[in-house]
Amino acid sequence: MADHYLYLDETGTLDFQSRPGEAYFGVGTAHFAGDHRDAIWEGHQLRVALEHRGIKLPKGLHAKNDSHPTRSEVYDLLSSQPVRFDATLLRKERAFAQVRAGGKPRLYKMAIWLHLKYVVPLISSRDDRVFVIAGHLQTTGHREAIRHAVDDVCRQVGFNRAVIPCIWEAQSSWGIQSADYALWRVQRSAEGKPVPAYAARIDGRIGSIFQPWGS
Repeated sequence: MADHYLYLDETGTLDFQSRPGEAYFGVGTAHFAGDHRDAIWEGHQLRVALEHRGIKLPKGLHAKNDSHPTRSEVYDLLSSQPVRFDATLLRKERAFAQVRAGGKPRLYKMAIWLHLKYVVPLISSRDDRVFVIAGHLQTTGHREAIRHAVDDVCRQVGFNRAVIPCIWEAQSSWGIQSADYALWRVQRSAEGKPVPAYAARIDGRIGSIFQPWGS
């Protein structure tokens, strides 16, 4: 029996509008197998080093908001860590009628179900334990529904494994921030705004990009 840690984050808005730069809603995971305390410590060291240089990070690292130099340092570190990234992007304008009818929680649940039903059996074996550590969404009025969605999907995708859902604040977890960084790179490329300077450092860690509703 082995332990696996899937840190999960989301990208895009939970609606069905296809505005410029917001065609997709997606989720992505950073997978660390077994003991990865060194990776977490390295992420912590980077964050405090940035603070020492005057870069305030009270809510942790976030690729969309961080400066170019900060992004470069994060991607450099990720390129050296034993991590695998996977992403699932849903083109919102092509959502099925039943997904639209279910609103934001249904879209979120569909994304994580499509993602985890593929990734969980790919990165783990029968009788393993898989901890799904998801960033806590701030979506007003839907937080409890989304928590139930994560719990339900984890029950569905076990495949003779124990899949344990954990919902944490993103700023508390280097793993969730790692997933955010990889997902930002993937979404930017899908939206036609690639970031080649960063892609060269992170793409070797990306295991899959799934777009079941087309690109």
